Amino acid sequence: MHAIRHIVRPYHLVTAPPTATVMDVAQVMASARVGAILIVDDDRLVGIFSERDLMTRVVVEGLDPCLTSVAAAMTSEVVTASPDNTRSECLEKMQRAGFRHLPVLEEGRLLAMLSMRDLLHDEIAEQHEEIRGLRAYLHQTPI
Repeated sequence: MHAIRHIVRPYHLVTAPPTATVMDVAQVMASARVGAILIVDDDRLVGIFSERDLMTRVVVEGLDPCLTSVAAAMTSEVVTASPDNTRSECLEKMQRAGFRHLPVLEEGRLLAMLSMRDLLHDEIAEQHEEIRGLRAYLHQTPI
């Protein structure tokens, strides 16, 4: 199993400032088709806002998403990963804390956002390679 630095790909991170309203952030999430968004203040990760936060901290509480700042509804104690963590370490962090998104930081700099889906796709790809290698070995054909 390799480190997650091999999983993360350079792509545009979806972020929002803590001063944005929940409605603005929800619209960004919907247009970007993401389930969680990083809340960043001066290039520093200050929180994460997920669909679950929207439901439990805004909708269920009866707050107006147009008037509520995302800072009031975000998760501010963010668990993060390092690019040197393994896939299983990241999955364990996610399972222990009960979430599906994990920001990746390198030397305090935001590098990527991993989802449970990213980790599962990587695991499946690794299993396919292993199966392919075993079949080649069994049939004595070059990989």
